[in-house]
Amino acid sequence: MACVGRSARPGVSPGTEAAAAGGGNEVTSTAAETREASGRPLLAERLSRPFQRFFAIEAASGVLLLGATVVALVWANSPFGHAYEQLWHTELAIHLGSWSLGLTLHEWVSDALMTIFFFTVGLEIKRELAYGELSSRDRAMLPVLGALGGMVLPAAIYASVHWGEPTLRGWGIPMATDIAFAVTALSVFGARVPPGLKVFLLALAIADDLGAVAVIAIFYTADLSLPALGLAILGLGFCVLLNQIGVRAVAVYVVVGCLVWLAMLKSGVHATVAGVALGFLTPARPLADPRPVMDRAHEILAKLRELLHAGPHVDHHGHERHRLMRELAALRHASMSPLDSLLTTLEPWVAFAIMPLFALANAGVHLNASTFGDTTGMEVGLAVALGLLVGKPVGITLFAFGAIRSGLASMPRGVTWGQVFGTGVLAGIGFTVALFVTNLAFETQTYIDGSKIGILGGSFLATVLGVFTLSRTLPRQPVGEPRSHG
Repeated sequence: MACVGRSARPGVSPGTEAAAAGGGNEVTSTAAETREASGRPLLAERLSRPFQRFFAIEAASGVLLLGATVVALVWANSPFGHAYEQLWHTELAIHLGSWSLGLTLHEWVSDALMTIFFFTVGLEIKRELAYGELSSRDRAMLPVLGALGGMVLPAAIYASVHWGEPTLRGWGIPMATDIAFAVTALSVFGARVPPGLKVFLLALAIADDLGAVAVIAIFYTADLSLPALGLAILGLGFCVLLNQIGVRAVAVYVVVGCLVWLAMLKSGVHATVAGVALGFLTPARPLADPRPVMDRAHEILAKLRELLHAGPHVDHHGHERHRLMRELAALRHASMSPLDSLLTTLEPWVAFAIMPLFALANAGVHLNASTFGDTTGMEVGLAVALGLLVGKPVGITLFAFGAIRSGLASMPRGVTWGQVFGTGVLAGIGFTVALFVTNLAFETQTYIDGSKIGILGGSFLATVLGVFTLSRTLPRQPVGEPRSHG
């Protein structure tokens, strides 16, 4: 999915981030360098450095997701497999007087934590629509039409296999791309990847997310409760009103958001749709003009440098430094839009906690004779795998080709059709949302298991074939480096 691995923040002034957001880092690094020079680095710093480097890697979330998947598979098929099932069926309830909300641990992960995941998806989509790759028709048409082809053809392949059968309901499973794994696979090639191809993949995933959310909201809705749905819409309208009158306290929106989520949960529309809707409603513009904020941040940094170099006798108790650091933190908050601020806060939690936890809760398929012996379940898995392996790359490439030939879009600089096809193969890595839709589409366990086998097998093959294709089509040298002669 598209909520991990973003290094750039479109729409936020680089200078503002450097001064307001990075200013604190500059002071921190200065202090760290001082300790290094004195030969007394803190033990906690030495121990945390490997972990900091790991979490700074763009593909780290994909590595954790893969690890959680392997753990789930091994655990579910070990002698302790019954403990795996019992754990996720444990009921946890919230009681407030006579009111209570009881869900299994699996439901808390899928309905509550995944709402936060889809909230970040909504934020990402809003950001790209506001000032990113989807903000203008010229930039948006290629990834949007490519994503459309990458949804239509996989769904059509699945439907052609299961037309007229109860399992037809799973047509939405092979439609989604897991951006964490796709970026992980693409990052293998490092600087060999043209910037235009990276942008294409990320924008493709954003458009893909938007389509997946629409499919979930429209086609995977249970029995509809209009009163509960009305309360959810009323709560969303209240959020709009709070935005208009200038309320910026996060706690207020958390309370209203929880009420919207609860109403959506009771409405029959999947609760995660509330997360996407709340993400769309988050303001995308900074609270203050970034230019004076940046100027004041530079002044504070200069004053802090003076205090640090002047010695402890100038500011013995650190009161002035403390005041300046608090002002710098306030400037950082004012210079970022609520959207960017929330993404900065939530992305690490989603990438390194929620998504791996979801994988742990859903990837535990029992790989035994009865699972593979169920014909219908295996047909579900085969159709899902074909949708991912064939439908995704062919659909993306054909629709992208049509967009360029019709003049609706242009090919990114330095990108070839072989690279577009290879990226389309990587887009066949369908994991998080594909597993999520599986749980919405089916109640029969054999169908669920078959679908999960198709997702895991198809995604693995898509990774191998995508990496192989790109290894043949990407330039041999890093992009921008001169070729050696002779």
